[in-house]
Amino acid sequence: MKKTRTKLLLITAAILIAAVISIVMAGQRSDRLILTDADTGKVYARYPLAEGACFSVAFQHSVNKTPVEEIYENRGGRIVLTGCIYYSFGAGVAEELDPSWTLSYGENGEMILSDINLPMNDLTYVVGTVYDHMLTIGGEQVNLRALCGRNSRVHFEIS
Repeated sequence: MKKTRTKLLLITAAILIAAVISIVMAGQRSDRLILTDADTGKVYARYPLAEGACFSVAFQHSVNKTPVEEIYENRGGRIVLTGCIYYSFGAGVAEELDPSWTLSYGENGEMILSDINLPMNDLTYVVGTVYDHMLTIGGEQVNLRALCGRNSRVHFEIS
């Protein structure tokens, strides 16, 4: 009788410990940046992206032919545009600045916009045929044309 009671207590304790561990693990976010084909939903890649971590996408602007880099941050599982670096004004590049944004200039003449804080509800890039798009995440550079193919519509989301 004593052995049965001891076994029952041990089993109950094990179930309680497993339940507590499950609850704690469920409360911890393990966000990933997921790149998918915007048309088919095919997953190209997944990258760890902790809360507050940043990634960027750099490309050659198709109209003014100068480099552009857009910087994003994971905020609460949402992609937020926080900054942009570019070298000239033109179609598709900010020409009027929101008063809350900060404009500064780099050593090589680049214009650096910061404090943008714009949530991106649908972030999709079309990977160029002439110029490439480079994703920088976690210290790694990823060639999106090599990963996804030319003219791919690549959707970015955090999950």
